[in-house]
Amino acid sequence: MNPVSEYELSCGLPPGPDFAELAVLAEELGYTRVWIFDSAPLWEDPFAHLALAAARTTRIGLATAVLIPTQRSVMTMASGIATIARLSGGRFRACFGTGYTARMAIGQPAMPLDAMVDYVGSLRRLLAGETVVLDGAPARMLHWPGMATPRPVEVPLWLSVLGPRGNRRAPEVADGTIGPVHPTLPTATMVTGTVLDAGEDRECARVRAAIGPWRVIPWHTAYALGGASAVDRLPGGERWRAALEALAPEGERHLLSFEGHVTHLAERDHLLLDHIDTRTMVGAPADIRDGLDRLAASGFSEIMYQPSGPDVARELRAFAAAHRAG
Repeated sequence: MNPVSEYELSCGLPPGPDFAELAVLAEELGYTRVWIFDSAPLWEDPFAHLALAAARTTRIGLATAVLIPTQRSVMTMASGIATIARLSGGRFRACFGTGYTARMAIGQPAMPLDAMVDYVGSLRRLLAGETVVLDGAPARMLHWPGMATPRPVEVPLWLSVLGPRGNRRAPEVADGTIGPVHPTLPTATMVTGTVLDAGEDRECARVRAAIGPWRVIPWHTAYALGGASAVDRLPGGERWRAALEALAPEGERHLLSFEGHVTHLAERDHLLLDHIDTRTMVGAPADIRDGLDRLAASGFSEIMYQPSGPDVARELRAFAAAHRAG
């Protein structure tokens, strides 16, 4: 048991061909929950992979980090959530966000916070079996008995909120949050990193390949939000930008900004590996335990480890072992 504070160690993974197999491994390793990402331009459908994982696991919780409301109507979302709730035997948690990256990847801004809160509020009422107004007309879940989990569908609904206004509004519709520690709701935080092998240097090629897909995000985001001037201010940004801009005309460059997002390194991303952070949550098992302890002591009830790189199974095993050793 963790010496500082009890917390849940979970993991986050993209919906792809290996998701169910990695969910099985995460269950064997003792992770409390496996969260799945959601971005239609980048990955496969999360509900399909959650269904596969639900069929192959028995204990581990299943969750989303995070579902994007603009990608599905609220009724479609309610039906999908009810499906996974049934298939998982009540192990499912649904968390929602404004679609920051998913929408930037198709040249759109994130949806407004208020719109997300309204959407989740309507969703909660649908899952409870209530009637809501959708597109000007009354609507509710009409699934016949035996054709879906009976209403109310008991699924915790969480929000990903990163600022004070989101934290203030979260209790209106949410059972928990991802983001800064909430004063009244349980809060999860996301971490990336890798456990070093004995004698391994944190600047070695394996470490950079393992953490690189997450650690190059600042350059991707700077370019998507602020354009050339923003990314050029970052180390290596100008060379990275020039490599990207050579591949597409101006009006289509947003399609490349997040290519390989958090899973793979595009060729131009290798230009950034000398500049990424190789210290945060990168170290020997004792260093990882200390980092987890500090996060738990600061108030997080759950820590979501997000492995990446060419050997995700290795990353999951090493991180779980570091956690257990505490």
